Amino acid sequence: MRIRVAAGVVSGAVVLSALALPVAAQAAEGKGAAAELSSLASAAVQPRDSLGNTKFSHAVINGGKDIVLGTTGTKVVTVTYTATDASGVALTEAFLWQGTDSSTTDGITGGLGTDDDPACTETATQGTYTCKAVFNIHPATDMKDNGVAGTWKLFLGAWDLYANASYNDDVATASIKKASTLTADATPEPVKKGKTITVTGKLARANWATGKYAGYVSQPAKLQFRKKGSSTYTTLKTVKTNSTGVLKTTTKATVDGYYRYVFAGTSTTAAATAPGDFVDVR
Repeated sequence: MRIRVAAGVVSGAVVLSALALPVAAQAAEGKGAAAELSSLASAAVQPRDSLGNTKFSHAVINGGKDIVLGTTGTKVVTVTYTATDASGVALTEAFLWQGTDSSTTDGITGGLGTDDDPACTETATQGTYTCKAVFNIHPATDMKDNGVAGTWKLFLGAWDLYANASYNDDVATASIKKASTLTADATPEPVKKGKTITVTGKLARANWATGKYAGYVSQPAKLQFRKKGSSTYTTLKTVKTNSTGVLKTTTKATVDGYYRYVFAGTSTTAAATAPGDFVDVR
């Protein structure tokens, strides 16, 4: 099931309760299961709240790394977790969501679902399952709003073998960030020893609304230098981008080496490092 970030995203609690039970779960459905699911749909929950007997743990999103999205293509994000229930687990569901309250549409600013149900395998410990969910995120269609970059939460739900439902709307968190690009160009080259060189560059980041990269304004980037034959870069100064994302500064050239810019990133934008540009000093 796929839920886009665009308007109309329904609440996590309602989504979970509205999902169709698989054949196995339907076969095991006990008396009162429908009432359980109806109750879940109308339950008012707050972030970090959970309901039901299935417990979720050991959740890891994207291998513990930030989810970095450009403007095109597909980003495959894997989420692993453990589901534990003495009554067994028939099915789990996983969603990534952003907002303040998963029980209301107004409280959700973004939501992403999986194309297929997560795969769960029972371990040697009865009632304990290891699960994997795969999210195929398409920035061109799933990330229409630039404002949704930042912290997202993992919503997990499950049905046991008797069709009793459980969920937890804040099992783990991850950062979804805009991809960034950075360049560096040192001139003139070659240059006389002790003379001034100018190092220009540009910092740009993905704009999900336009589907293009745009200059990132008023952001600090470090100008670094690595002497020829060395593997270590040294920071010379910090430079801020202008109104179009351009970086420009000067420095004196003393020995052959490489100049680059480094951007540390922000809570919404991924870090970037420009390839080193070699300058021959004569």
